[in-house]
Amino acid sequence: MKDKPPSLLRSTPFRLALTFAFLFVLAFILSGAVVYQLMSADLARRLDQSIKETYSVVALTDREDLIASVDNNANLNPDKDQLFSLTDPGGNHLAGNFTASGLPDGFSMFAARLPGVPPDRMYRAYTGEVGGDSLTVAFSLAETDELKTIVLMSFGWGTLFITGLAIAGGALLASRVQRRLDGIAATMVDVSHGRLDARIPLTGNGDDIDAVSTQVNAALDRLSALVDGMREVSANIAHDLKTPLNRLQMILEQAADKTVSGENVTGELADARAESRQINETFDALLRIAQIEAGARKARFVDLDVGAVVGTIGDVYADVAEDDGKSLATEIVPDTKWYLHGDRDLLMQMLANLVENALRHCPPGTAIELSVTRRDDRILVHVRDNGPGIPAGEREKVFQRLYRLDSSRTTPGSGLGLSLVKAVADLHGATIALEDNDPGLAVIVSFPAVRSPV
Repeated sequence: MKDKPPSLLRSTPFRLALTFAFLFVLAFILSGAVVYQLMSADLARRLDQSIKETYSVVALTDREDLIASVDNNANLNPDKDQLFSLTDPGGNHLAGNFTASGLPDGFSMFAARLPGVPPDRMYRAYTGEVGGDSLTVAFSLAETDELKTIVLMSFGWGTLFITGLAIAGGALLASRVQRRLDGIAATMVDVSHGRLDARIPLTGNGDDIDAVSTQVNAALDRLSALVDGMREVSANIAHDLKTPLNRLQMILEQAADKTVSGENVTGELADARAESRQINETFDALLRIAQIEAGARKARFVDLDVGAVVGTIGDVYADVAEDDGKSLATEIVPDTKWYLHGDRDLLMQMLANLVENALRHCPPGTAIELSVTRRDDRILVHVRDNGPGIPAGEREKVFQRLYRLDSSRTTPGSGLGLSLVKAVADLHGATIALEDNDPGLAVIVSFPAVRSPV
């Protein structure tokens, strides 16, 4: 039974989206508050400028014209959006549509209580002395306040709209991300239940989730290959060890029968020892491959001259090949050192396995060549022969544990030689390729080179 995915409200993508929406709305509110304050200050500045300009125009006339000018301006504003007042030094009303009393010189604020004017309407006034009289020009703040109210209302509705849009958009994006995360979770559940062929679906847009999904799919591919390899190894072990175990059982039974009859069982005991030694060597090889694949030998890595290793193998196996009716030639560029970082013993074991494999499976008269070359930043070790070779369809399979070609079933060996070669190559970061030597087989192992040690 699959686990129930978390609700959208509890999902991490939605919470992240909600957090970003909150931060976005908060930034919008703060920026709006700053804009509102700047706008209010600008409106106040413009209003003061208009009041001062109007005052200057009215104050330019003489006393008789000043009274007429004040009355004319007052009559032009029946709705009392603009107020004008001219009083004598005693505070007596001379002209205008209101009487200013108690207002200081310069700019000031006051609330007017005038007929036809809403109660407590605020005015911005400027008062100054003109020819001994006091002139006051006041503008209503109603228009400015109305504009501020419109801006605040627009800003409020905009905040609500943006908040709703941010939450809805966050929920939509979170639901899309959550669906992809649910796909990853469902795949992992399938894998945990044994469906190793399950893979995370990709959208193809190349985002970070796709990148992670690709890596997880690659890991699942490797896991599936390892499990298949384990199954195949288990089957091969059961198949290939069954024969020597059956032979060992038959030998022991024959020895037991001869013992009862008093016959000599020396030959049977020798055969039993050989069979048990072969079985033990097979398991030792399997354990050695497992240790190599686990990287336990990397602590012994040093910079070494692979040419010297190749030369040693060539010297050791030249006489062996000659005794077997074959030839082994070693080709190394004179006075040239080819350095790589690795384990000398493992490299010698790898090359020995490749040479022994050629000697074991090639007929008399076969010419085997062992060489080392350099190509850019890679060191290439070649083992070539002109024997029967390996069919193209079998070249990848021969690296599997205990896998043997049908033609080599009758020859000695456990089918682990090339598996160990592959394990050593992987441990050294090398690639190994089997190619047609036309005729025969060419094995090419490519190592990463290192600078020559000082």
